[in-house]
Amino acid sequence: MKRSRFSDEQIIGILKEHQAGLSATELCRKYGISDATFYTWRKKYGGMEVSEAKRLRALEEENARLKKLLAESMMDVSTLREMLAKNF
Repeated sequence: MKRSRFSDEQIIGILKEHQAGLSATELCRKYGISDATFYTWRKKYGGMEVSEAKRLRALEEENARLKKLLAESMMDVSTLREMLAKNF
């Protein structure tokens, strides 16, 4: 997954500027982002504080790690079953 050039803190700051009254178009022009990016950020981070965003990022990383572990263990089980089936 491509890493954003903006940190979670910066994204939340941009969204707070929008809540303060700047239009989405002005913010997009100011920060060099597309409208789609802005609205995606608003959907994901809207109403969050920095600490909540950091927690979200940590949970996403942990979830990815756990999914990888599960996939590896399922692959090991599948391989062992195949080996047992060949032996009998």
